[in-house]
Amino acid sequence: MQQKKPTGESTWVDPDDAPELTEEWFASADLYQGEKLIRKGGRPKSPNPKKMVSLRLDPRVLAYFRATGPGWQSRIDSALREYVETHPQSQ
Repeated sequence: MQQKKPTGESTWVDPDDAPELTEEWFASADLYQGEKLIRKGGRPKSPNPKKMVSLRLDPRVLAYFRATGPGWQSRIDSALREYVETHPQSQ
């Protein structure tokens, strides 16, 4: 079997011909650790994040809010915020 002869063409690329690396380019780049893609977090961090708590609710209250469909936990949060705004804290 005969081997192909080299064509004599160079594969060298001048590094000065590379595009400029801008902040936008880095922001849109994918981050890898070895061969594993490191995913960016979803939405931006909230300046005032909610706190996770464990809360015991009356079964009727829980059934009422769950019956309203998806987002029922946010509606409980809204109801509690409305209560806080309309009932000043006594000291």
